[in-house]
Amino acid sequence: MITKITGNLVSLSIEYAIFEIGAFEYEVLIPEFTRLHLQPEIKKTVSLHTIEYIEGGQMQSRMTPRLIGFLTEAEREFFEFFCSVDGVGVKKALRAMIHPVREIAVAIEEKDEKWLSSLPGIGAATAERIVAKLRRKVPKFTLMVDRNIPGNTTDTQRDVVSEAYEALIALGHSEAEARKLIDSAHADKKKYKSATELLYAVYQQVGKK
Repeated sequence: MITKITGNLVSLSIEYAIFEIGAFEYEVLIPEFTRLHLQPEIKKTVSLHTIEYIEGGQMQSRMTPRLIGFLTEAEREFFEFFCSVDGVGVKKALRAMIHPVREIAVAIEEKDEKWLSSLPGIGAATAERIVAKLRRKVPKFTLMVDRNIPGNTTDTQRDVVSEAYEALIALGHSEAEARKLIDSAHADKKKYKSATELLYAVYQQVGKK
């Protein structure tokens, strides 16, 4: 199974990216939020975390291998959860995920079925099933750090956010409260070196209110 691909990003279309690796070119399907981040990377070396699947069924004569690519392992994991919901599947999930994973995860956690039903191909009934199946699985995805903050794509920074989040839960805050407190501390785009430093910033913000 192919779980990661690294190569020269030759071109982008609405649905896929073309990678040049040695003498071969590979087509990798991508959701819209991934495509937007790849636009400035054309003609550069890029890595994507991938899912490999076979398109077609037993009733079809042609079975086509496909790759789907994501910028992080967490985004790939979320996509697999999203696909597991009854009535979604790979193609519908690709079409629906026009927003960053974090935004979709927040909507699921907050049971915002109206927002979810506005995603392409996701109606009211499917939005209800998404919330019912995934709400308890998405808290860690609501903590995904902003890729636009310098340095925030590192594993260290993700660990800092996760550790601070768990500490806030242990201190009696709800999942939603903990996430909002961390978001508030990150409002100035500052990068924190440790969970202790981030928690100190969180309670400084609380003290100002």
